[in-house]
Amino acid sequence: MSDITKKEGYPYGFKPSACSTCAGRCCTGESGYIYVSKNEIISIAKLLNLSVNDFGVKYLFKKDYKYSIKEVQHEGSHECVFYDRNTNGCKIYESRPSQCITFPFWDYYKTRVDELKEECPGIVDV
Repeated sequence: MSDITKKEGYPYGFKPSACSTCAGRCCTGESGYIYVSKNEIISIAKLLNLSVNDFGVKYLFKKDYKYSIKEVQHEGSHECVFYDRNTNGCKIYESRPSQCITFPFWDYYKTRVDELKEECPGIVDV
């Protein structure tokens, strides 16, 4: 059985075991937005044992009509506030946003596979 994840309509596959080797490149690097829905906000707040309001004040900012998780800067890089450098993992993995769950299968990368391969060592040709 293959350990490569494939998704119809995408010209590449993903090998999840490569995550242990990459130092969280999908969670670090250029600044961006990590959008969260209302249900995701509620789920993450519950996981962190915070009220939705306290979670929002501490970890979110509003971008237009959406909310995004804050980033922190580290040595010239931007990182999701929930990225854990010590474990190379996510502090809220059980409740991470769908944007994180669906990576690397984003429409943006369908025609930018070379760019994706530079970011993610788990990308393989299928």
